[in-house]
Amino acid sequence: MSFLPLYVTYPSWIHPEIFPGIPILGLLRWYGLMYICAFVTAFFILRREMQEGALNDGTYTATEDDIFSFIACGIIFLLVGARIFSTLVYDTSGLYRQKPWLIFWPFDTITHQFTGLAGMSYHGGFIGGLCGMFFWCWRHKRPCFKWIDAMGVAIPAGYTFGRIGNFLNGELYGRITTMPWGMVFPGAERFSSSLDWVKRFAAQAGMAVQSGAPLVNLPRHPSQLYEAFFEGFVLWLILWLLRKHKRWDGELSSVYIVGYGVVRFIIEYFREPDADIGYRIAKDTNAPIYINTSLFNFSTGQVLCFGMILAGTALYAGTWIYAKKKNKLLSPK
Repeated sequence: MSFLPLYVTYPSWIHPEIFPGIPILGLLRWYGLMYICAFVTAFFILRREMQEGALNDGTYTATEDDIFSFIACGIIFLLVGARIFSTLVYDTSGLYRQKPWLIFWPFDTITHQFTGLAGMSYHGGFIGGLCGMFFWCWRHKRPCFKWIDAMGVAIPAGYTFGRIGNFLNGELYGRITTMPWGMVFPGAERFSSSLDWVKRFAAQAGMAVQSGAPLVNLPRHPSQLYEAFFEGFVLWLILWLLRKHKRWDGELSSVYIVGYGVVRFIIEYFREPDADIGYRIAKDTNAPIYINTSLFNFSTGQVLCFGMILAGTALYAGTWIYAKKKNKLLSPK
């Protein structure tokens, strides 16, 4: 029987390190570089908005120094929030609760090799970054939602690079699939080739199961790229087109929060939950995580995104009511 491959093999030349095997340079990782690209992208978009007058309120004119310090403050809070949230919410070993000083320790506790801050949470970064932006605006006496609206437009474009970094790390891949763009990730869970469902699935994907091979690595959704495109580029494009039509301060940040929550909630159905956590809420507690068996099995990410949708909706209504009451509704440009 002949097989027509309907999947893509993860490129073997991609490594988490930019210069693998080279002393000193081997410490440089793609994920860290993607963070830098994200922040630089956000800076240039925010500067463009500043030039359009999005950050001015009639009493002062924003400068590049302002947006640089605004972003820098947000980055510091973001990294702290992302790391703390990741270690305390997603780690199930209890290590970081017992030894909290290891949260920001960049070396493996067993091999003592440099790993960087492996493990960052988007939702923790979102909360931390938001606190940082509020703190900066309070400290510099700037209108919070005017600045956060502008940053809300810039964030998704930068976020695209973060998910590309996950892809280059070969992590946060999706559930198994027979779609022709399914990808075989080297670090993914393998399944016994003796199982009938594995044989059927492999056959549907055009994958030849080698005789004598005890385990099979099945194709998976490249969910990192789904997120990069929809949570990043598409959401940025929507907000970019809306930026000159906003009607009150707080509208665009609300749209970002709700938009991200909705898009991520949907994509989570294609992304495999963390193996040690599984589903937070499940119709079937024994449901496997490597395939979606019910729309009522919710991952940690979906629970948090549902909270974002509620919070964003409340923020949208609250800022609109406040702007209308204070006669601060804007005329779209």
